[in-house]
Amino acid sequence: MKELAGAGNSICWIMFDIYRKVPKDLTQPTYTGAIISVCCCLFILFLFLSELTGFIATEIVNELYVDDPDKDSGGKIEVNLNISLPNLHCELVGLDIQDEMGRHEVGHIDNSMKIPLNNGDGCRFEGHFSINKVPGNFHVSTHSATAQPQNPDMTHIIHKLSFGDKLQVQNVHGAFNALEGADKLSSNPLASHDYILKIVPTVYEDMSGKQRYSYQYTVANKEYVAYSHTGRIIPAIWFRYDLSPITVKYTERRQPLYRFITSICAIIGGTFTVAGILDSCIFTASEAWKKIQLGKMQ
Repeated sequence: MKELAGAGNSICWIMFDIYRKVPKDLTQPTYTGAIISVCCCLFILFLFLSELTGFIATEIVNELYVDDPDKDSGGKIEVNLNISLPNLHCELVGLDIQDEMGRHEVGHIDNSMKIPLNNGDGCRFEGHFSINKVPGNFHVSTHSATAQPQNPDMTHIIHKLSFGDKLQVQNVHGAFNALEGADKLSSNPLASHDYILKIVPTVYEDMSGKQRYSYQYTVANKEYVAYSHTGRIIPAIWFRYDLSPITVKYTERRQPLYRFITSICAIIGGTFTVAGILDSCIFTASEAWKKIQLGKMQ
């Protein structure tokens, strides 16, 4: 009785099998089926490797929003400036900073360095300083010099002008150092230069959730000759900046595991289904053609 009950339970469970097995002696292998099977496996392998590569690699997703991303900065932006003036002595070169909060600093010297060029006839200025998050300007000039030169030559090359943290990510290409390589050596030596900057806050978030804050900027420039109230020409290199309310955020992401598994299942199931339909159509057509040929022979 126990054996009969066990057999009955087994039969009940077997009824739920949706993958019914066909006896091997009732199947018929064909050359066409073999070719389709091999091509099917190669195609699945190719798609699987493509999905695996996409799953392992990270992608960068960007978004825009209105906010101040770096609220812990105390309302400051770090600036890195590297500029060469090949025809102006180092003792004449100075950095002045102004903004709408009332800051007016002439001859900023903290975290700055002057390197003589051309046997002392020129100067390379490197500075690291901070500015407030309000519209303003900083400019390289001779305003802080003890005695103003007669004809200061403001021809220059900008090697670097960047804001915030240094952001070097392979898949992020932005205008973080838009003025790099700006060459004004052939311009009028007595001309002033205005670089008008629109600074865009930028955030990069890696896979661990760590955020780095940097700034991109767009630039427009003009060149003109400026006279003082005494009629003298006192040229300068102006960097006038304003902040954009729009923040650009780059987020590093990886494809979720469930999506990868779903894609693999879809690849395998879809490929085998299409291959099965194709093989069935070819086999049916082949059998029909054989019957037609046999009918003609009779």
